[in-house]
Amino acid sequence: MTLLDDIRAPRDLRALTGGQLDRLASEIRSFLVDAVSKTGGHLGPNLGVVELTIALHRVFESPKDRILWDTGHQSYVHKLLTGRRDFSGLRGTGGLSGYPCRAESEHDLVENSHASTVLGWADGLAKANEVLGRDDHVVAVIGDGALTGGMAWEALNNIAAAKDRPLVIVVNDNERSYAPTIGGLANHLATLRTTDGYERFLAWGKEVLGRTPVVGKPLYGTLHGAKKGLKDVIAPQGLFEDLGLKYVGPVDGHDVPAVEAALRRAKRFRGPVIVHCLTEKGRGYPPALADEADRFHAVGAMDPRTCAPLRPATGPSWTSVFGEALAELGADRPDVVAVTAAMLHPTGLSRFAEAFPDRVYDVGIAEQHAAVSAAGLAAGGLHPVVAVYATFLNRAFDQVLMDVALHDCGVTFVLDRAGVTGTDGASHNGMWDMSILQVVPDLRIAAPRDADQLRAQLREAVAVTDAPTVLRFPKETVGAPVPSVGRVGGADVLHRPAPGAAEDVLLVAVGAMAGDCVEAARLLARDGTGCTVVDPRWVKPVDPAIPPLAARHRLVAVVEDNVRTGGVGAAVGQALRDADVDVPLRALGLPERFLPHAGRAELLADCGLTPAGIAGRITEALRPVAPGRAVGADNVPRPTEPPNDLRNGVRSEP
Repeated sequence: MTLLDDIRAPRDLRALTGGQLDRLASEIRSFLVDAVSKTGGHLGPNLGVVELTIALHRVFESPKDRILWDTGHQSYVHKLLTGRRDFSGLRGTGGLSGYPCRAESEHDLVENSHASTVLGWADGLAKANEVLGRDDHVVAVIGDGALTGGMAWEALNNIAAAKDRPLVIVVNDNERSYAPTIGGLANHLATLRTTDGYERFLAWGKEVLGRTPVVGKPLYGTLHGAKKGLKDVIAPQGLFEDLGLKYVGPVDGHDVPAVEAALRRAKRFRGPVIVHCLTEKGRGYPPALADEADRFHAVGAMDPRTCAPLRPATGPSWTSVFGEALAELGADRPDVVAVTAAMLHPTGLSRFAEAFPDRVYDVGIAEQHAAVSAAGLAAGGLHPVVAVYATFLNRAFDQVLMDVALHDCGVTFVLDRAGVTGTDGASHNGMWDMSILQVVPDLRIAAPRDADQLRAQLREAVAVTDAPTVLRFPKETVGAPVPSVGRVGGADVLHRPAPGAAEDVLLVAVGAMAGDCVEAARLLARDGTGCTVVDPRWVKPVDPAIPPLAARHRLVAVVEDNVRTGGVGAAVGQALRDADVDVPLRALGLPERFLPHAGRAELLADCGLTPAGIAGRITEALRPVAPGRAVGADNVPRPTEPPNDLRNGVRSEP
């Protein structure tokens, strides 16, 4: 029986002694290494917050007191201490989410998993407590990496405006986001880490000067009165205190009593307080500490002793293909520079950075700044390649529209993890980009279907100098090459009907869905349905060759791993209407809802995006419309009356 077995809720922590707390921390780390190595997940961040999380739950009374986690990938310890012990299905279908999840526990509130948002949430909750007269505490845990995001500082500006509104901000400072944190804030925090602190200096001064005859006490008074300037020299926490935020720390984040003492001081203060905790990402697990790239930020299923993957990759990843292609392009194009938002390694830029270290800019977790800075780079005569996860470009839409596109800047945005990513849940699926970006004038979107096309289309994208371009690809390994059998306009023809067969269906395959579409065409051919499959390569704007090609077919179907609303299918439909091509169109894509965490293949299957699913839905759409039935907006037969004879919400009697 372990101590961890006895922890069913946070209140069970409060009876433990100092020695027991150390033992519990060790047990939690062993549990995490064992559990996460079986499923994969965020290991390093959670190993670093064990003592901090224990202290938080001993000082505050969750869920009455709200403990909020920025990004949330460091919430595994929080899950354990709030009664969630079954990690066997972590990030899988029906298992625990890799982030806080409201459906799992009343102890979870914020689950969007995007960095730098938690301080805004905390500000709103603290204001609600004030208006409603509640004495609940609000605690926001944010990493030093997330503090590089502008939203965090917007929130701090508002939090500091009310000096008597209680709010505790815990800065979990491990000097890293994915990789080491960069920028002016990182330098400031580094200074705080390495300074003994002005309070100790003043204590020494009081003792020494207090024994000095005549001038001692006046000199100490002057010194104490000048503490504002002295703090900036001895311990420059003035950055926070100048905002009106009480500062406590730095505190050893692995010393439970020290963290508890700091949190209790903060809890008693009737205003906003920052508690600065120093932690070590990957603590207690030597392989993680030895990994200088990201300290095992996220791992796949692996052997916990050797760290060898349990499910080795069957081929190169899309990310690695992009990384190699960009490095090759960089050798040919000295004007090409790379921009990353604190994700150099995850987005595949490390090889480019090794070859051209002076041509890489890490802006921290600040996608909006990345886009605007890229516009400046382009205006200055360079061609920036901004590599981000697709889900994170959502945050910089205004900058893409108003700073990059409006100013005709040649910037290439490379969107990794586009489409369904799966295991990281709703907030990490990159399923919105082709809808959001459709409205940006002159912007072009490339969706490569395989590794060869990724290499080719990256060069095509960077060749555009007077407008933004986007290159998007999914997570995981690149599939087998999908060869072209012809060309129509700028589109590749991937499959044609058999000689003599009718041209029944034009199947427009977007990006990585191409292989499944070709297989679906083969399934349709077995039933006598002739299918032409084309890869438009560039999905925005719609290729002018598509409408006349569509006019030769009975049905057009567009298959994309993007939300159906406003996506490529909608754009193709608009192009057909503009060209007066009156052919029914079926848009097959992702539903307009937040998808649960599960594997990519599982989620695509659930959405009908498999060869059999695609073929089945096309077959259904080709069936003649029965008399008395109408065709809906998506060309699916609809009943002329509501089911069960429901009219105006009232059931009529038979």
